[in-house]
Amino acid sequence: MKSVIALLGALLLMGCQKGGFESGENDPKSPWWQIGFVEPNYMKIWVEDSSVLDINNRMFFRVGGKSAPGGEPEDGTESARGWGTVGGSGVLVTGADLPRMIFVRWQSISEQKTYKGFIEIPEEARRLMVQSTHQRCAKTPERTARYSATLLVGLAPGGVLQAWVRDSCHRPIKVSHAQGELEPLGPEQGKHGGRYAYPVSEKAKRYIDKFGIPYGSW
Repeated sequence: MKSVIALLGALLLMGCQKGGFESGENDPKSPWWQIGFVEPNYMKIWVEDSSVLDINNRMFFRVGGKSAPGGEPEDGTESARGWGTVGGSGVLVTGADLPRMIFVRWQSISEQKTYKGFIEIPEEARRLMVQSTHQRCAKTPERTARYSATLLVGLAPGGVLQAWVRDSCHRPIKVSHAQGELEPLGPEQGKHGGRYAYPVSEKAKRYIDKFGIPYGSW
């Protein structure tokens, strides 16, 4: 909590120096932050496990949801390249201070492979998380600040992890990138006969047959 107070103090000082920004200090806010997952178009994922290490070195297990918002637009474009529109909300990590590291084990449905990996959350990301609930968006100062900070973790084929936090104007800001590894035991660590949560959808098959999986674009 001392780290949170220090971050907030720095933020308020910065605001005073700039002058004229609308403080959200007294706006309603949650004591906890949210974690959510992101997937590229057609590249469906299923999260088997997710854990958070906070800045006080406490572990919180199975913190997020199992799925992520995604799309299969069939618009003739290579829409799986890059992350597209980073959207979605998340699940509150009740009891946790700001995040230091996230662990995820997930199924990459489009590949029928399972990955696991860690992604570190830098100090700048934590500063933005605090700012998002303590400072109103400069474009809409009449609106209250965000009720809770949000951390989004993108999961892509090849074992790619990408993290964003939402700023005070709800925009996703890229803060970290990491490379996971294959889970040698397969889906659900060898349970359920190696079956995946979903088969590859017909739309995803058509997309992959035409464009392939765009490794290196995430």
